[in-house]
Amino acid sequence: MVSAGDFKNGLTIQMDNNIWQIIEFQHVKPGKGAAFVRTKLKNIVSGGVVEKSFRPTEKFDLAHIEKKEYQYLYSDGDLYNFMDTETFEQIALSAEDVGDSLKFVKENENVKLCSHAGKVFSIEPPITVELLITESEPGVKGDTATGATKPAILETGAQVLVPLFVNQGDTIKIDTRTGEYLSRV
Repeated sequence: MVSAGDFKNGLTIQMDNNIWQIIEFQHVKPGKGAAFVRTKLKNIVSGGVVEKSFRPTEKFDLAHIEKKEYQYLYSDGDLYNFMDTETFEQIALSAEDVGDSLKFVKENENVKLCSHAGKVFSIEPPITVELLITESEPGVKGDTATGATKPAILETGAQVLVPLFVNQGDTIKIDTRTGEYLSRV
């Protein structure tokens, strides 16, 4: 149990049958009336952000979030299979649970599965990945100074914008958080 007066950034709590992470908090002592804690909370599962105020004495249960390294093995229709890199135990997640978090992840790459009470709610891919371009318009010599981009399809099926000088068959580095092109490999 933690009271609202002991809130810290990054703390995860259970409230209203949901798991919330504290993004910002501020202890407020108005000249008139009781002190309170103003917070900005992020719903871990849905990603929604809300602002709430609490009395400093209100108590909440701490939510333990487990992050564990898994290897993405393969997709089998509607199921995505992962293997624990320590115990070699395999689990399957539905396409609904995975969402689009694997659009830059190839088979046999490591990801982090975030879970609470045994239920996986998010997948964190590596920050940068190297992927092959399978489909793109041909590059033209001299097209490096304008900063213009063109669409390219990667080996995972994801589409990204790349500079004009990048060609089909090139391997590029992608930032998985933003989906931006970083460099050629």
